[in-house]
Amino acid sequence: MKELNPLLHSQLRLAIMSILMNVEEADFVYLKEKTESTAGNLSVQLDKLSSAGYISVEKGMSGKRPRTICAVTKAGREAFEEYVEALRTYLNL
Repeated sequence: MKELNPLLHSQLRLAIMSILMNVEEADFVYLKEKTESTAGNLSVQLDKLSSAGYISVEKGMSGKRPRTICAVTKAGREAFEEYVEALRTYLNL
């Protein structure tokens, strides 16, 4: 059996990747609402995914407010698809 990617096996990181796989991009507030996580925890997990090259994080301003936009990268898409395939082997699907 294939080993499950430990970076993606975290509940919150898997939720983030699952959301980003289905949208072109998502901002921090949207991800925070959808994952029901705290801002601090979400920020840490986004940093981990970004450091791995799985997502891109673009920080900017929207008016006077800071805005963080996240999107899945090609490497992230491939890693997620491999994770899903490995998971299928465990479930015999």
